[in-house]
Amino acid sequence: SRMNLGQLLEAHLGIAAQKLGFKVAAPVFEKIPESVICQQLEKAGFPESGKMKLVDGRTGEYFDQEITVGRAYYLKLIHMVEDKQHARSTGPYSMVTQQPLGGKAQMGGQRLGEMEVWALEAYGAANILQEMLTTKSDDVIGRTKAYQAIIQGDDIPQPLVPESFKVLVKELQSLSIDVATMNPTMSVAPAEPVSERELQKSEEIKEEISESMAEEQGQVETKEVLTGEQSPMEIVEPEEEMKEAA
Repeated sequence: SRMNLGQLLEAHLGIAAQKLGFKVAAPVFEKIPESVICQQLEKAGFPESGKMKLVDGRTGEYFDQEITVGRAYYLKLIHMVEDKQHARSTGPYSMVTQQPLGGKAQMGGQRLGEMEVWALEAYGAANILQEMLTTKSDDVIGRTKAYQAIIQGDDIPQPLVPESFKVLVKELQSLSIDVATMNPTMSVAPAEPVSERELQKSEEIKEEISESMAEEQGQVETKEVLTGEQSPMEIVEPEEEMKEAA
């Protein structure tokens, strides 16, 4: 699905540049017109298409189709196997989806993406696919029971509902879509509207909470005004202050 056409153009221009003895610099976000590449190929004595007839080394005969030949610039990558090898038996799980974390640094598991699922579906590997998507992933109860069954030497029980499905249901409910599972089918319907009585009751509860919070706030402010920096035992009445002054 990826189309790296720039590599082909680079190969065409590279072989012409080598033959003619010049260097080409193509910075990022800049391009060279294809007509210029064709001119340089023709100038170097190569076909404008950049394709050539090659000989099959096994038979000594020419291949039926012309093949692209060129020179491309490359660098040695620093990806080393010893930095990438990683294994996990068990480890941390995501708090939300309960799926294993990703990446070697987090002691994560190996991701089973959409394309891997499609490949297993194409081969009809239903059991291993179910195990990877439930017991080895986010079936919280099922993976615990599976571990217990392995320790005791029993058969691994059938998996239950994965946690990611429950998260999906909660997200749909947050969008006012009522999702309910009914064996063996599932029903999806708009959430029932809230009645006026329930709305009125919720408003009354809000008012009671706000009033109680206001009263508590008023008591705290009154206490702060009365006490200030002095303790209650040191508060002096105004009349007593006047008598002491006299």
